[in-house]
Amino acid sequence: MENANVSATKWSQLALGVLCMAMIANLQYGWTLFVDPIDAKFHWGRAAIQFAFTLFVATETWLVPVEAWFVDRYGPRVVVAFGGVMISLAWVLDSYADSLPLLYLAAVIGGVGAGSVYGTCVGNALKWFPDRRGLAAGATAAGFGAGAALTVVPIAKMIATSGYESAFLTFGLIQGGVVVVVSFLLKKPAVLAPIRRKTLRLPQSSVDRKPGEALRTPVFWVMYAMFVMVASGGLMAAAQIAPIAKDFNVAGVPVSMFGLQMAALTLAISLDRIFDGFGRPLFGYLSDQIGRENTMFLAFSIAAAAVCTLLTFGHNPIVFVFATAAYFGVFGEIYSLFPATCGDTFGSKFAATNAGLLYTAKGSAAFLVPFASVLSAAYGWSAVFALIIGLNIGAALLALFVLKPLRLRYLSQDEQATIPLVAEAPLRAV
Repeated sequence: MENANVSATKWSQLALGVLCMAMIANLQYGWTLFVDPIDAKFHWGRAAIQFAFTLFVATETWLVPVEAWFVDRYGPRVVVAFGGVMISLAWVLDSYADSLPLLYLAAVIGGVGAGSVYGTCVGNALKWFPDRRGLAAGATAAGFGAGAALTVVPIAKMIATSGYESAFLTFGLIQGGVVVVVSFLLKKPAVLAPIRRKTLRLPQSSVDRKPGEALRTPVFWVMYAMFVMVASGGLMAAAQIAPIAKDFNVAGVPVSMFGLQMAALTLAISLDRIFDGFGRPLFGYLSDQIGRENTMFLAFSIAAAAVCTLLTFGHNPIVFVFATAAYFGVFGEIYSLFPATCGDTFGSKFAATNAGLLYTAKGSAAFLVPFASVLSAAYGWSAVFALIIGLNIGAALLALFVLKPLRLRYLSQDEQATIPLVAEAPLRAV
């Protein structure tokens, strides 16, 4: 059994990771607030501006395996501190960007910084909590999902009163500064703990697979394809929610809810972040109980239903608010379930690097975001929504009927796939 000091350390490390993730959330989820103001000033067009979002997500994800390599060997502090500097620099550049190349450069710098923080914090959580990977990854990812919730209103107000440039500059410096300070408090476990049999409800490997081994398995690439399918829809929605609300004529409509009154778009983005953040640990915990693939099927099916509702009734501001909140409440679970499933399948030792490789699927999905602008311009938002619905239904079916049996066969190939009964080794922080 672990002692009280070790238990306190692991939970404090989880909390610090969540805080760091909250500080990078606006780089993705606050971006939609800046698109139309930038376009109003420079008239570059939504598709050209959204390409910056694509570059951000691509660099945020595709470099995570490199950043995770440093984390696995040197610990989380230096990588997260570097990330904090980079995310501040990105938004400072955004505040001065007067050309698309400069906007794109800022997106690349921000992506490198956000990926450094994201990959490190998720990988560290998987190592500290080998028995509760779903919950730990979900709680950490919740910081990224819900982190923008408290700052949506202040950013929107600052854009309206002082201009989007001031919002970029002010919040960029604050967010990066907090990450740099917190980075010095992060630690990694010096000893990885075997999983206790009594806590195990899921098929998990006791063999630590190196990244090269993971990449040679069909299981990895099925997960990768599913990740791309679901992430592409969520990224389209996250980047385009403000333009969608504007085109649906609900963006500025006042909505009264929970004793508050605010514009439908502002309320929708705030609730989206809250639901997204709450859904990540919830579905992570649920997956620890009923299985990863079963939870994926449930979440992806709900996501398809939410988008159907938005497509049919989204011109009603109240329906718009709740349908988008429901969608993001189940979308964010991919950032807890896929890392947890990856850790279950390929082990703990290289968890940060392996999960980082899988996380690059988000970067691949990002290239569909500008396509959504083109598709909506040609055929309307109904075509975009139909695409998102189809991708979620396809991923739900793959989870249950392809990934689940494939993973079971893969784990059964090794007789050590069943974790032996052992006492949990203590975790030491370094």
